[in-house]
Amino acid sequence: MSDKKQLTTAEGCPIADNENSITAGPRGPLLMQDVQLLEQMQHFNRERIPERVVHAKGSAAYGTFTVTNDISKYSKASIFAEVGKQTECLLRFSTVAGERGAADAERDVRGFAIKFYTDQGNWDLVGNNTPVFFVRDPLKFANFIHTQKRDPKTNMRCMNMQWDFWSMCPESLHQVTILFSDRGLPRTLRNMNGYGSHTYSLVNDANERIWCKFHFKTMQGIECMTDEESTELIGRDRESHQRDLFNSIAQGDCPKWRVCIQVMTDKQAHEFKWNPFDLTKVWPHADFPLIEVGIMELNRNPENYFAEVEQASFSPSALVPGIGHSPDKMLQARLMSYADAHRYRVGTNYQQLPVNRPKCPVMHYQRDGAMSTGLGGAATNYHPNSDNAAPKADPVYAEPPLHLGDVSVDRYNSRVDHDDFSQAGNLYRLFSDEQKDRLTTAIAGALGGAREEIQMRQLCHFFRADPDYGRRVAEKLNIEVPAEMLEAVQS
Repeated sequence: MSDKKQLTTAEGCPIADNENSITAGPRGPLLMQDVQLLEQMQHFNRERIPERVVHAKGSAAYGTFTVTNDISKYSKASIFAEVGKQTECLLRFSTVAGERGAADAERDVRGFAIKFYTDQGNWDLVGNNTPVFFVRDPLKFANFIHTQKRDPKTNMRCMNMQWDFWSMCPESLHQVTILFSDRGLPRTLRNMNGYGSHTYSLVNDANERIWCKFHFKTMQGIECMTDEESTELIGRDRESHQRDLFNSIAQGDCPKWRVCIQVMTDKQAHEFKWNPFDLTKVWPHADFPLIEVGIMELNRNPENYFAEVEQASFSPSALVPGIGHSPDKMLQARLMSYADAHRYRVGTNYQQLPVNRPKCPVMHYQRDGAMSTGLGGAATNYHPNSDNAAPKADPVYAEPPLHLGDVSVDRYNSRVDHDDFSQAGNLYRLFSDEQKDRLTTAIAGALGGAREEIQMRQLCHFFRADPDYGRRVAEKLNIEVPAEMLEAVQS
């Protein structure tokens, strides 16, 4: 038996010749019947997806996060459940401002985005190699990024744009100082720290919340380059950092980071010198020392760059029970903008791609859209529903309310203190007898196609609005309503 692999079309049909198109004679024109050629050309026209607006040039590797210290008093997140527990992860490094063809060794902030495939869903920590950022208000973000891109007239990077913005926004000074320091030119991706940057929240089993910052300390040591070294390196290798990361892992020299947190109580947050949710500020380590959580090791290279790096999609909105957001304005905006960017750039169902798909079961009511894999199958696709087999929310995962002055942020029950029946009843009583008859006949005609338990549930609503309303519909459905039910709905 031959182990030769048969070349096929995307439909799986065997291909006999993949070098010569179908033509009318040796020198004749091409024929439209050459669907093999058409498929190849049409797919080629669509092989590129829009590049990321920021963080376009990236490198990534898979790894393992191992818990080394018990922090269960701070967080009930299953990823931290016990010392020794391991969770698979994917870490994508990137330059922020440059396009996909940018050189790795350019002076720039580096993205440091991690996807943890936890047993309670994916947790994405989307940060940088700096603990702060240039702006604290999301209204400035898009405008700031414009200054890092190309001048609309010259199509070249423009120092006037960059420094005009920075000089008009003094909150950027902290990040500018880091960017132009030695750490703005890391020698390799392995020799730099990573940060969650934003303030997040941790919730424990007692439903107590504290504020948190995440740190990833390189165990290879911090190493940087000079401008001269960077210029020389770019001249001979524009993929220097990607090459170093890939080759290091391939050779078994697997880089590691020590994962730590800083924690702050709500009382400390109110008394802190600065706004603890300000992305342009750090928490001094002397006041809020690092607490080790675990070790992250990168130990496996992706097999296909496009599928596993270019299509890898990270969003701060990917949170798990025990890890939550905070009033950080930039974080609040990113909760929407990142996932929205992926739905535009990769597709509505980007989370169904293997690199983005959670390792745990996924059950929700989202359906269809481009590139859907049919997740959910024939199961119920709406909520609320009375299908006992359908997925249900569990209040055990609810976060505690967030108190902001006199206002508490929570999911408030929209049915409490609401009268959903009086106005419907008042409208019914305005109708003439003939109008009431036509209304209840139409309802009975439609409701008669539903299951009996649904009919009974809906009848209760009609009776609560007006007894005559319910009686007429029940009669037209040939349903005899028990007297105790009437008493219950009218009480």
